[in-house]
Amino acid sequence: MLEHLADRDGAQTVTDMEAGLEHLKRGTLEHTDTLLIVVEPYFKSLEAAGRVAELARHLGVPAVYAVANKVQSARDEAAIRDFCAAKDLPVVAVVPFDGDVAEAERQGRAPLDRTPEAPAVVALRELAAKLLASAGSPRADRVAD
Repeated sequence: MLEHLADRDGAQTVTDMEAGLEHLKRGTLEHTDTLLIVVEPYFKSLEAAGRVAELARHLGVPAVYAVANKVQSARDEAAIRDFCAAKDLPVVAVVPFDGDVAEAERQGRAPLDRTPEAPAVVALRELAAKLLASAGSPRADRVAD
């Protein structure tokens, strides 16, 4: 299906994959131009992100970035940024921990619909705008600028 979507002229496709390496080993990145790795400020998440980034580069993904998620403090952000810098993995966005996201989940609603001004929703909207602005750019590092 991803191959078919990749063949559409000028179309952008965003796919949300489950955490881990299994889907990467199945060739799902073959038609991927940009991979966003969601990283949380926990050891297991950081280590998994490092492995995913390494495998994505090995598979030839042109642009690999981290999205810091559930960031509650400057210390959380620094831990993610330091780890990612050591892995040559640019952090393209920081999404704060947001109780409105959890409440929307409990209500079975999208956070965007429940509280469009919530900090996490605003951060994701900014990331989406950044990705759309860089779509089609010949520079693979454009998103991180």
